[in-house]
Amino acid sequence: MPEVRHSVCALDCPDACSLLVTVENGRAVRLRGNPEHPVTRGFLCAKVARYLEREYSPERLLYPLRRTGRKGEGRFERISWDQALDEIASRLRQIAAEEGPEAILPYSYAGTMGLLNGSGMDRRFFHRLGASRLDRTICAATGSAALAETIGLRYGTEPEQFRRSRLILAWGANILGTNVHLWPFLVEARRNGARLYTIDPVRNKTGQLADRHFPINPGSDAALALGMMHVIVAERLYDADYVARFTTGFEALRARVAEYPPERVATLTGLSTQDIVGLARDYATISPAVIRLNYGVQRNERGGAAVKAISVLPALTGAWRQEGGGLLLSTSQAFHLNKAALERPDLQWKSLGRPARLVNMCQLGQALTALDDPPVKALVVYNSNPAAVAPNRNLVLQGLRRDDLFTVVLEQFQTDTADYADIVLPVTTFLEHTDLYLSYGHYYLQLARPVVPPPGETKSNVEIFRLLAARMGFDEPCFSETEDDMIRALLASDHPFVRGITLEELERQHFVRLRLASDGAPFLPFAEGGFGTPSGKCDLAAGAVEYCPPEESRLGDTALRKRYPLELISPKNDDSMNSTFGNRPDVDRQTSELTLHPEDAAARGIADGDPVRVFNERGSLLLTARVAETVRPGVVRAGSVRWPKKAPDRNNVNVLTSDRLADLGGGPVFYSCLVEVERCGD
Repeated sequence: MPEVRHSVCALDCPDACSLLVTVENGRAVRLRGNPEHPVTRGFLCAKVARYLEREYSPERLLYPLRRTGRKGEGRFERISWDQALDEIASRLRQIAAEEGPEAILPYSYAGTMGLLNGSGMDRRFFHRLGASRLDRTICAATGSAALAETIGLRYGTEPEQFRRSRLILAWGANILGTNVHLWPFLVEARRNGARLYTIDPVRNKTGQLADRHFPINPGSDAALALGMMHVIVAERLYDADYVARFTTGFEALRARVAEYPPERVATLTGLSTQDIVGLARDYATISPAVIRLNYGVQRNERGGAAVKAISVLPALTGAWRQEGGGLLLSTSQAFHLNKAALERPDLQWKSLGRPARLVNMCQLGQALTALDDPPVKALVVYNSNPAAVAPNRNLVLQGLRRDDLFTVVLEQFQTDTADYADIVLPVTTFLEHTDLYLSYGHYYLQLARPVVPPPGETKSNVEIFRLLAARMGFDEPCFSETEDDMIRALLASDHPFVRGITLEELERQHFVRLRLASDGAPFLPFAEGGFGTPSGKCDLAAGAVEYCPPEESRLGDTALRKRYPLELISPKNDDSMNSTFGNRPDVDRQTSELTLHPEDAAARGIADGDPVRVFNERGSLLLTARVAETVRPGVVRAGSVRWPKKAPDRNNVNVLTSDRLADLGGGPVFYSCLVEVERCGD
């Protein structure tokens, strides 16, 4: 008889969907959204609706492999788990003895959002080993650092409250592509008369359905926020009572925004003066107003300034007071779990007597080719595909090709990164192991148990690092803990949002709302102040940034702009998740295209469907032209992230992107990227 089992989508998405899986004879035959979950509400995105194709793909890696060809060729032989683990442990011991343990570098990100398999036994293992620490900055670091300065906490407006909003600004947020479970709440709000405005260099799916779209110049978001505040302050449209009681730094903000009249901001953003004034007035006077800010805004050289300026807008207008008002970038910090008990950073002191050095993941190419004292001699990759997703790809590949670099990759599929491995270990999917999940887009904590058996000889990350710890002779009790032990340790928190939530409750209910407010009242995190800054107030002065156009932009380095006159944006592809589904033919087609405005295409003799070469000083790649007005003149778009091995030139967009860092938090600058485009032969 078919049985319906509960699971949780582990992909890097704010929705963190609750899943119902129909299982027959040990095989999953149907996957659907849980209708009882208040955010999932019974449906799935197009990506995950097809997840069983991935689960049962004939391309799944099922056995440990050892490289037999040159690095990058992808030629391997099957070996046993004992052989693989013995070889890994032997090489790591040798490198640690000869070079020091910091010559070993883990590289991972959010291939799973599960806490145990994403940042659990692995962290314990590398801390005990004394390996270099990875500064995991490739997605959210800049925005997180910016919020820390202005509002102090990564809390945000509940997605369920968007139905109460009267004005919704989707700022750098393609809701239909990357946050689809927020969309029904927007539909409900619009039925009740709400307006939806989008602010983005690209008129994406969300922008095409919006009431207004503001096609901003890439990297000019801070200037727009300052221009809006200029109007709000000058016309006294701010909430004087909220500002007086719950903010600091208003006079500094007033002085700064006086320097950004709409006429000046128009030249910086590419928007008209009238549009800037109208947007500011609408935002300040239509209530409640909410901003759905997403991480695209902070992936440029001025990303920190942008998030700081935008994040003080709701305090200036008092939007935090109202249900359906405020701002949502992330909810992740509300999950006050006991991460120290899970990750055990104290183990570094046993191995090194100090914290290990920190290596920024956005500069992997530099780490592998230039870092010294000690150089990186071993790389262990899991939950990531850096040969596809890391910036400055040519430099990354130069490092991965090193014969003296011992590389281990834990993977489900033979990705570009796996092709460079010395040892490949097959890992489970989220349907095959236990994990605990928070969300960065809602406030529900969720438990998932295995719903199907793991195929072949696949093992979970937790089990692999547990086995490696035993091979290395690590005898601390934490390496013998079960998954349930680890979950109980995470839940051992005194914070009122988490206090009292137990494994047993999660087992019964599958998802549990954080203890945010009594009697089911809406969560209004900053209605009465309570910001996480030292003063407890929103720091408007931190949002009083000085805007300077990115070096790689139309108003940046003049000489660079003459050589490479087009601004390249590489946002997430709607039907893939970073590189997770890059093996699908439809995803490969979508990520093989470059969108140009008709004016830019005509000036270069390019027609729709033409093969084009996109290039700058870092590299070049071949794409297919799509001519459309969804981008403004001077902007081109290439969806990310293609599997390079699928491309005729074995490249993707990250051969063009820079590994410079953003202005805050050490984050990446994927969207500060100047290029030129030319038609090439058939």
